[in-house]
Amino acid sequence: MFNRTTVYILIAAFAAALGLWAASHFFEPDEREPELQVVRLFQPARALPAFELTRSDGSTLERGDLQGHWTLVFLGFTHCPDICPTTLAELSRAQKEWEAIPEASRPQVLFVSVDPERDTPELIGRYAHAFHKDTLAATGSLPALEAFASSLSMVFAKVPPPEGVPENQYSIDHSATIAVLNPQGHMAGLVRPPLEPAKIAADMAALSGAAIP
Repeated sequence: MFNRTTVYILIAAFAAALGLWAASHFFEPDEREPELQVVRLFQPARALPAFELTRSDGSTLERGDLQGHWTLVFLGFTHCPDICPTTLAELSRAQKEWEAIPEASRPQVLFVSVDPERDTPELIGRYAHAFHKDTLAATGSLPALEAFASSLSMVFAKVPPPEGVPENQYSIDHSATIAVLNPQGHMAGLVRPPLEPAKIAADMAALSGAAIP
């Protein structure tokens, strides 16, 4: 015969099992994170500090302006000989696949120039839009850009030109990784090279709750 303690233990175990069963069947979240191919998400996403950059049209870009959409952020500069044009060209292929997605939920791409000496707002606008008309472009003061890059866990550094080359022919070393911001404007993940546009397009569409036709 069971003693009283054993009975209590059995009752508690049964209640716990029943609770787990009920939770798994009746209290599952309605939204599950989609299976992703190349986007690597962080848990939890990280809020960005306030920032002020300058858009290609001269207006101010602030933290709140990036809310409402999933956003890919790439740091570069218009005189970049290889990584920047290649990256923006590959992202433009993903953007073309998003064109059928309603604008309210469409993912977006933000190009941030880290070369404020040479890259004016007008220039970065022309540069970014040459790859895709919907690409957002911004720049800012060097301190603002350094703080913004740091908030994304990215870095960049000016590289002086070789001896005998004009001083304005410098280069910039910068991160090739792409930051992923969620609709709250938080740093939510990364996309690392080499880039696969079709998979990027599919992942970002899935995160946005949209299907690519």
